[in-house]
Amino acid sequence: MTESHLPEGPHPSAVEQRVWAMMERHSAEMEDLRERQKETAQQLKETAREWKETARQLKEAALETDRLLTKQAKDADRRFRQADGKFDSRWGQFMESLVEGDLVPLLQARGIEVDTTSGRYKKKRNGEHMEIDIVALNGGEAVVVEVKTKLRAGAVTRFVEKLQVFQDWFPDHRHRTIYGAMAYLEGSEDVARYAERQGLFLIRATGNSASIVNAPDFKPRDYS
Repeated sequence: MTESHLPEGPHPSAVEQRVWAMMERHSAEMEDLRERQKETAQQLKETAREWKETARQLKEAALETDRLLTKQAKDADRRFRQADGKFDSRWGQFMESLVEGDLVPLLQARGIEVDTTSGRYKKKRNGEHMEIDIVALNGGEAVVVEVKTKLRAGAVTRFVEKLQVFQDWFPDHRHRTIYGAMAYLEGSEDVARYAERQGLFLIRATGNSASIVNAPDFKPRDYS
């Protein structure tokens, strides 16, 4: 702190003493203010350094998070593709087993003496579209088969609607008795019972082949 002295000479008056005292206090206050300003400036500088370091750490954390999320997304995509590939393979094997061999003996074992299978019936008329996955038939009977990955109640209802108009769309089968079957990979027991009440055969994938899971005394509905 700077020092302030009264001027040399005759003894100062009381007024002069007060003035000099005020000047000394003012000088001391100014010195104290300068010290506080220095301290504040130093604190602000340190705070700026801390904020800069925090910003750097946050940026590094964000980059690391992005890296981890990208890696997780790639891993998830890889696992999905692997699972999807396995599913496609299983689906393809199921369809092939139905078309190439399993379907005919399965239906024959249930008293439907079909001897031929045909895949993908497609037809368009008046802006509408009808598609059937597989038809197994003989001279007087046809089993129309809908293949689904998962058996759902809505799909059962829509398939029943298809069966009800099947002969209108494909008049070459009007002389045949029409039955329906739903083949699937997965499905709940409740939906399976619902499909069975509609008079449909239920064919489920079992390993690399298929089996009919209806009750032994099941009688299919005639949709002709």
